Amino acid sequence: MKKIAIAGRPNTGKSTLFNALTGTRDALVHDRPGVTRDTICGKMLGREDCMLCDTAGLENARAGIAADSTNMAIDAISGADAILFVVDGRTGLLPEDLNWARAVRRKTKSPILLLINKTESGRRIGDIHEFYKLGFGEPVLISAEHKRGFDKIFEFINRVAPAENTNDTPAADTRVKIAILGQPNVGKSTLVNRVLGENRQIVKDEPGVTRDTVKIPARFYGRDILLMDTAGLRRKSNVRDDVETLSALKSLDAIEKSDVVILVVDATRDIENQALGIAARVYDAGKILCVALNKWDLVPADERDEKLLKLKHHFTNSFHQIIRPMMLAISAGKGTGVQNMFKRIYQQWDISTATAPTSLINKIIGELVKSRQPPMSRLKRPMKIKFASQTGRHPMRIMINVGGASDIPESYTRYLRRGIANALHWEHLPIIIEYKKADNPFD
Repeated sequence: MKKIAIAGRPNTGKSTLFNALTGTRDALVHDRPGVTRDTICGKMLGREDCMLCDTAGLENARAGIAADSTNMAIDAISGADAILFVVDGRTGLLPEDLNWARAVRRKTKSPILLLINKTESGRRIGDIHEFYKLGFGEPVLISAEHKRGFDKIFEFINRVAPAENTNDTPAADTRVKIAILGQPNVGKSTLVNRVLGENRQIVKDEPGVTRDTVKIPARFYGRDILLMDTAGLRRKSNVRDDVETLSALKSLDAIEKSDVVILVVDATRDIENQALGIAARVYDAGKILCVALNKWDLVPADERDEKLLKLKHHFTNSFHQIIRPMMLAISAGKGTGVQNMFKRIYQQWDISTATAPTSLINKIIGELVKSRQPPMSRLKRPMKIKFASQTGRHPMRIMINVGGASDIPESYTRYLRRGIANALHWEHLPIIIEYKKADNPFD
């Protein structure tokens, strides 16, 4: 697969261009410079064999997040098959553009296309001829926001990275999509780096380092997966920055796009209500939830048994939707418990992809009803179960045809849910039970 990197100094419109060329909103877009920190990749529209990478703005910084972001961008540029170098047509050529153009030429021998962005209004464009000083040849005028001038981009990419001739139907994506969520500074990016075996994500001992949801293909413990590293989620009352608000929305959107959510919490602290709120969102979305008790190595050895029992008790009592939450102690920094956690996740995913035989479901429910008869309805009529079957997965969905009572109490539904989960080993999975009033042939 060919890799195309989008490069340039901050606030030239690289993320807007990335979103337009991929047909997504994966890259966070804001007028503030330096919003993008990690390298975000996605497939180009119409070119499944081309991976487009949005990189952080190139800055002259010797230390800190800006330096780490720039180094990561340089690495992406060095490994790319072609470069889209973006400058701002409104501000004109700046010394930083010249400096980074020289740096990019030193780092790569790959073809480079110069794009002058923000040229939707001809009156605001300066002398375009000065951009020839960058040494990238004839510039292309575009407007990433209005999707103008893209034909030249596609011509360039088709020339330097010809499409592979294949009539094969694209294979279905069988990767397990795993989103990693949690509050700031609990170790989400450290966990991603541990799984990848490299420092792919910026890690700092300060909250709010990750801003975008970064999707990273990987192979770990024998499976192809797609990791989604997300921005830390804080209470709404503590969020006063609009960039952080956008980051939080992207983090929550990752739940919908995932198959499994790893909710990372700091094992040295108690589980906060916000973590329980995230867990509820995961359950409502029908996704598999794994609670990773990170930084377990920092918990004193003689306190671990009591601490684990306390955390599990707190979570189970506060979050009754899951029959038995999957809570696992890990250390992302040292790597302990990480492989075991993914083994358990894969097991649950395999269980969740199967459909239980209808005869087995009816047998289980029949035994549950026999052990505990449902209460009478408000009209003093008993509930009669006619037939039950599994009608969906992710979440596991059971449809029960009933006659008689139509107002089945939630307490009895929880009893059935627990019984079904225990019998089918669905204790870690979200289960929905729905009732359908059986037709009366005499009506």
